[in-house]
Amino acid sequence: MRQYEIMFIVKPDMEEAEIKKTADTMKKVLTDKKAKVVEEKAMGQKELAYEINKAKTGYYYLYVVNAKSNAIDEFDRVAKINENLLRHIIVKKDEEEK
Repeated sequence: MRQYEIMFIVKPDMEEAEIKKTADTMKKVLTDKKAKVVEEKAMGQKELAYEINKAKTGYYYLYVVNAKSNAIDEFDRVAKINENLLRHIIVKKDEEEK
């Protein structure tokens, strides 16, 4: 298993419970594929550097996970079709950073 950092931005125009549910759904995508979430950080609402789909702010989430590539591929696939996410990025951490 490799370690990855996953950051995603949830749309700001939803109820707080719905935003949390979206983040939990994305976490479940990882855990269903046997990935282990090492660190989970809700970074709150922040202003975006540029407007995305008419949104000027978004709710940032950061997950540090130990996972195989199939879990990461599934997260990427689901994130691309989830209409509640504005953006996401997946970064593979180097071995020496552990």
